[in-house]
Amino acid sequence: MDQNERYAHIPDYTLVIPAYNEEERIGAVLEELKSSCGRFIFIFDGDDRTPDIILEFSRRNPGIPIHVERHNKRRGKGKAILEGFRIANTPIVGFMDADGSTSIREMERLVSEINAHDAAIGSRWLPGSRLPRKQGFSRRIQSRIFNLIIRILFGLSFKDTQCGAKVFKKSAIDAVIGDMVSSGFEFDVELLWRLSRKGYAIWEVPIKWTNMSDSRVTRSDAGGMLAGLLKLRIHG
Repeated sequence: MDQNERYAHIPDYTLVIPAYNEEERIGAVLEELKSSCGRFIFIFDGDDRTPDIILEFSRRNPGIPIHVERHNKRRGKGKAILEGFRIANTPIVGFMDADGSTSIREMERLVSEINAHDAAIGSRWLPGSRLPRKQGFSRRIQSRIFNLIIRILFGLSFKDTQCGAKVFKKSAIDAVIGDMVSSGFEFDVELLWRLSRKGYAIWEVPIKWTNMSDSRVTRSDAGGMLAGLLKLRIHG
């Protein structure tokens, strides 16, 4: 299948990419955009040269639809993604990590496979997933424990709620965006929970995912995520 034929099978989509101090890694992600057919919204709330690198790339590649929002204060993953969703105006929207752990091609595979579902989310823990570079053993154990907590608190049966590769029909996002309250890394769980409560069909898909060093999730973030989830479950 040549590139034009591949594009014909991919619906019009926008990917939101939150970028916090990714100047060392964003270049590789930008290069992938040259062989993509989507629109891209970068939300930056750090203090390095990431937005300058993106804007320079956009200037040199005017045929790639790129939008950049820059903030001086770190606001959290959830707020960044919601801002991007509000800007997007395509039938399909999604988000991915700025570190390149999931490729643009994998994201386009999710977009093309939504079909009758309202969302397609990447999973690192389903049979068929490919992990060329895995997380460390302790991180994998933490992920499994976290997923167990999510099942108990929210009744979600997904194997992996935290993989940063998710796409949705914009109509489904529009139906829940006004209810969203999470600003941090617990955002993924809340979004899936609210969509599930409204009866939207979410398809979990095995994905190729590469663990990147220098994770942006700190112990403080993890504690804040758990506190946010408990608050959401009590008051949500």
